Amino acid sequence: MAPLTGFRRWLDPTAQLRANSWMLMTGSFGMVASTLPVQLLMPVMGWRPLFWGLAVAIGVAMAVIAWKVPHWDIAPAEPGRRPGSYREVWTHPYFRRMTPVGFFSYGGMIAIQTLWAGPWMVRVAGYEPLEAATGLFIINVSMLCTFWSWGMLNPWLARKGMTTNRLVARGLPLSFAVLATIIIAGPGAGAGAWALFCISSTFMSLAQPAVGMAFSPALAGRALSAYNLVIFAGVFLMQWGIGLLIDGFLAAGLREVASFRAAMTVFLVCSVISYGYFMLAKDNSGR
Repeated sequence: MAPLTGFRRWLDPTAQLRANSWMLMTGSFGMVASTLPVQLLMPVMGWRPLFWGLAVAIGVAMAVIAWKVPHWDIAPAEPGRRPGSYREVWTHPYFRRMTPVGFFSYGGMIAIQTLWAGPWMVRVAGYEPLEAATGLFIINVSMLCTFWSWGMLNPWLARKGMTTNRLVARGLPLSFAVLATIIIAGPGAGAGAWALFCISSTFMSLAQPAVGMAFSPALAGRALSAYNLVIFAGVFLMQWGIGLLIDGFLAAGLREVASFRAAMTVFLVCSVISYGYFMLAKDNSGR
């Protein structure tokens, strides 16, 4: 199989959607392992051996990738045609349409999953550390199962003509409703509520392959890298920003529970505004 032919096959919508879901499912295994298993091993081993073990596992994974993954060159640009640039990616209408929801909704969901669900369960819902670790375990197992389900459902949805834009437009508001319910419930919202929020936010996971497929094979890799940068910039800002808001509201005189709820309300407003931009923007992509 020629390299470019293989790359175009990789860009097949059904294969790309399924591959993306299964890749995210694989990543969820690591997140599951970092919750309750770590909490149980900490008193036995301590944190230093756990971190050394993680470092060794990462090193082994890098070595296996370098050994087993074949080298895959993209065919050179046609004579007289300049290679694609990131400028073409950043200015593309579809990329710009998907950027705010990727930054706030997708990045925010990962920020909650990886950082703020735990403090909420401890400081708002009153969980003990072991209960919080169990709650995070439940959240990440739920995400693992959700990504597996997306991988199974995506080919059927594609055959039914359910485009990424339609799925995001119809599904993402569910996460806003769940987050609003969590804010209202306050201490009554625990691991199950946050698991439901993360699950309902996974409609945004479909955006990654959709962005790649909006570009030519020569630009698809750069488009995916640029969109991942958008998402992880959102993760960083939301992880840092939610904490900054909580501290700010505490300094303004709100109690701890009220500060958490106010910070999550700001996150909800930003997510709704980004969704409004997604709905109003035009990209002529047909997705």
